Amino acid sequence: MSFKIAIIGAGSVGFTKKLFTDLLCVPEFRDIEVALTDISQHNLDMIRAILDKIVEANGFPVKVTADTDRRRALEGAKYIISCVRVGGLEAYADDIRIPLKYGVDQCVGDTICAGGILYGQRNIPVILDFCKDIREVAAPGAKFLNYANPMAMNTWAAIEYGKVDTVGLCHGVQHGAEQIAEILGAKSTSELDYICSGINHQTWFIDLRLNGRKIGKDELVAAFEAHPVFSQQEKLRIDVLKRFGVYSTESNGHLSEYLPWYRKRPEEISRWIDMSDWIHGETGGYLRHSTETRNWFETEFPQFLASAAKPIDPARRSNEHASHILEALETGRVYRGHFNVKNNGVISNLSADAIIESPGFVDRFGINMVSGITLPEACAATCMASINVQRMSVHAAVSGDIDLLKLAVLHDPLVGAVSTPEEVWQMVDEMVVAQARWLPQYADAVPAAKERLAKSTVKTRDWAGAARRNVRSIEELRAEKSALKKAV
Repeated sequence: MSFKIAIIGAGSVGFTKKLFTDLLCVPEFRDIEVALTDISQHNLDMIRAILDKIVEANGFPVKVTADTDRRRALEGAKYIISCVRVGGLEAYADDIRIPLKYGVDQCVGDTICAGGILYGQRNIPVILDFCKDIREVAAPGAKFLNYANPMAMNTWAAIEYGKVDTVGLCHGVQHGAEQIAEILGAKSTSELDYICSGINHQTWFIDLRLNGRKIGKDELVAAFEAHPVFSQQEKLRIDVLKRFGVYSTESNGHLSEYLPWYRKRPEEISRWIDMSDWIHGETGGYLRHSTETRNWFETEFPQFLASAAKPIDPARRSNEHASHILEALETGRVYRGHFNVKNNGVISNLSADAIIESPGFVDRFGINMVSGITLPEACAATCMASINVQRMSVHAAVSGDIDLLKLAVLHDPLVGAVSTPEEVWQMVDEMVVAQARWLPQYADAVPAAKERLAKSTVKTRDWAGAARRNVRSIEELRAEKSALKKAV
């Protein structure tokens, strides 16, 4: 088979390498063209060198190109994959820093909450530019696979306003299944059968079976509480499991941001999080992790390049959905996964226009969703709170309506539990002014926002958060990695 795949935001080097290696694990895909595009020539040069090394080491006739001209990269592409982070780490730092001044403590801040909503405002105009290019220069009927957060907002905008065949992809379901397999003593997730349904980062294991035997709430709670690691790292998720009756796919830190109960008091946050790794609830944890990862990659690039000169092992193909979806579409080998698509009645008790994450099957006929799913009422209520925020956020991003943007942030569950309306109005003004260069749709609103900030009497505080850690230096990271090797 010979067709073209374009990867936008290919400068997300580690993730692009994983997607590329996965694709080459499919025997029929070893004659494809992969076009990389990014706004950073430096990042493109690095990932191009790594992928060229992989191709050379394996002797495949794959064609790899790299171009900062996005339209040129998209010309004739049958599949387009997006991994973009609009504004990079600079804008992301504001997503965490500014809400902290108003008492909003986020672990990740890239899905909803104040940070995730502003992230969506930066991303959506760019996503719609991608869609315009796809309609105009990609292959007819091209499919857009979005990996970028905020997943639901980006996918919603691409479908409703971009008018492109779009699916959103995440790995939260797979990671949750891996945890459950471990606590139940399964050899692998192949022994598990499950239905996960909900919305991205709030997907729920509503039916779970181990080798055909149904696993109930009580057994799952007991298994998690008996696990020496997860019992400490997933305290919040376990508490939600006890109260809701089903397990959430999302990590302890991420889940804490979508609910109004666990991060609203600084003295309570430490009770529910675990500081053994960023993902369990650390303030600004993913920002720190992303910064350290970028610095490490820049410094250790020669090692990453050398490690690319190895034969590909199809047995080590990752569980990221992209390569499996393309394999099913192109070869007809059926793939079952969990995909982000417009609801349209798939989940009976969520809005029809919402972007849901739910089971589907892929073959030559496309992505076919399993319909007729009804979520437990508490899960549906929690999802709907986020869906209403997502809908307002998408419409604000497209229209440039700063008042609607403020209402979206006001209705966010965690923000609403922490901040007053006056604080929300000022926080949004401050974020829009700070990120104006990435928010063209709000250009006309920025001068008035600056005036309001100059006259504001709303008090803020200089607060690092309830559980903040400093970014570690390269030397500290080396020492830690060395200690881990010795321990093993």
